Amino acid sequence: MGKIRVLIAILLLSGLLAFPVSAELKIVTTTSVLANPLETIGGDRVTVVTVSDPGLCPNMQADVIANIVQVKQDFIRNADLYAAHNGSIDKTDIMPVIDKFMAANNFGNVTWQTPRDPNQNWNTPASALQLAAEEKGWLEKADPANASYYEGRYADYIPKIAAQNLTAEEKQKISGQDVIVMAWQKNAAEDWLGLHVVSVFAPEFYQNGNYTPAKIVDDINAHPEKYRNVRYVIENMQSGEMAKGIEETLHAQGINATRVIFTNFPKSVNGVNSIPEVLAYNKKLVTPVSVQTSTTTVPAPLDSICVIAGIGAAVLLARREFT
Repeated sequence: MGKIRVLIAILLLSGLLAFPVSAELKIVTTTSVLANPLETIGGDRVTVVTVSDPGLCPNMQADVIANIVQVKQDFIRNADLYAAHNGSIDKTDIMPVIDKFMAANNFGNVTWQTPRDPNQNWNTPASALQLAAEEKGWLEKADPANASYYEGRYADYIPKIAAQNLTAEEKQKISGQDVIVMAWQKNAAEDWLGLHVVSVFAPEFYQNGNYTPAKIVDDINAHPEKYRNVRYVIENMQSGEMAKGIEETLHAQGINATRVIFTNFPKSVNGVNSIPEVLAYNKKLVTPVSVQTSTTTVPAPLDSICVIAGIGAAVLLARREFT
């Protein structure tokens, strides 16, 4: 018996035999938005799998979500935490697919962890901080033994989000610029960046179809003076390209506006892998060159694959309220 104990001690010291201090938390998320805070705050205590492609609005992916779930089924069936928005992003086309998969295979029922507000957004520093705080709570509830670890990583994460608030110099240069913006990015344009929204555009179902790109084009042609100082036309990447005609009409009226494409999802653009990087990326798109500093890290232009994937997606937006 004494020899066995000595052998076990030698194996433990040599690293050939090891017992984990705590089990790794397995987490399934419906989107990369939810995944990023969980991965960042969770660190090496978690493994996160996401079941939707960040390059498109999740509710446009109903035809492929079931296949993704099948591919990742071994992880999904054994997950410790399931996280979803429980809103228009995933309530109809992602959550039921996972629920049915688990039930059909007798793997048990899914208990979803969701934000208190199903319309909780993350495209401003303030809203991103709120989401991160909620997700820290999910981790602490699921794994209280590592609560202090999560708290420490959360404390390191939130300054990266807060750093995307406008500096005094950025506020002077960015705020007040006239823009036309996709409706889902209106709050970011106004509440965070301080841009002057001249008009919004959106799919047919929004506001009784009064703000479709075609309607905005008609308004520009009828009232060009209203749009004379428009500097940017802001698209929402996950909603597909909708505003090319708006940009072209502005140019035809002699208005030198630039169409830019904000993103809402980490990992939808090369090098943009976190919510803080999403905010930095979007901010850079409407920052005049004179105020851009070397300390602002902005990745490469939009991934061409994501742009191509978005073409024509607007026709599928009938169920979309916000992405």
